[in-house]
Amino acid sequence: MLAVIAAGGMLGSLARCGAGLLAGETAWPWPILLVNTSGCLLIGVLMAVLLDLTAPHRLLRPFLGIGVLGGYTTFSTYAVDVQRLVVSGREVAALAYVLVTPVLALVAVWVGTVLSRSVRGRGRA
Repeated sequence: MLAVIAAGGMLGSLARCGAGLLAGETAWPWPILLVNTSGCLLIGVLMAVLLDLTAPHRLLRPFLGIGVLGGYTTFSTYAVDVQRLVVSGREVAALAYVLVTPVLALVAVWVGTVLSRSVRGRGRA
């Protein structure tokens, strides 16, 4: 189980690193906000799909959910970004980031679940 999670985490972390490299340095932490929001959207999709499967492989959720998407999303970097904004004297931006990130993350999980279920014909989440 741990090896499966670690392998997924490696893939997710590499994807996050790639997204950060593509985005480069920004004044506002857009890359991490986008990574965390898109990762949460995918978590919503994944959980809706897995719940609809009659017999998913027992390692599928740990590999994709905990490993890949857990490695891809990064709420520790979110905390570091908040600290960087505060240290640079941008307290209002830091507060906005603190408030916006979890709201977008929760909305993204909900949207991912609803979209996945509507595409699969399963109704509302």
